[in-house]
Amino acid sequence: MPQGIKSGRPPVHTKQQLINGIRFRTRTGIPWRDLPERYGPWETAYELFRRWQRDGTWHRIFEQLQARADAKGLITWDVSVDSTIARAHQHAAGARKKGTCRSNRPVASSPSPTTTASDAPGAG
Repeated sequence: MPQGIKSGRPPVHTKQQLINGIRFRTRTGIPWRDLPERYGPWETAYELFRRWQRDGTWHRIFEQLQARADAKGLITWDVSVDSTIARAHQHAAGARKKGTCRSNRPVASSPSPTTTASDAPGAG
């Protein structure tokens, strides 16, 4: 067999259809099984998505698109954080302060009431 020719069954759906299906799924948030048939079998679109995710293809596409947009001046890299939208983690409010660890503080024993013979159960 000459080089460059793949053996096996030719694909029924084009790669463009599958990519459009992946884009549709990620844009709408639908489950893979609900992918419309015009994009090809959902299993095939999912396999392409996962294969490209594992080998870093999606990351490389993102980096190239980001570099092109940055070169055209379409990206503003200024970041503004407002305390009204930056929420602290739920455990941040009650964090221990430095030097207040329980093992560093002496344990204060509270005096317990003395039990007398008349207070004991079964006494007189």
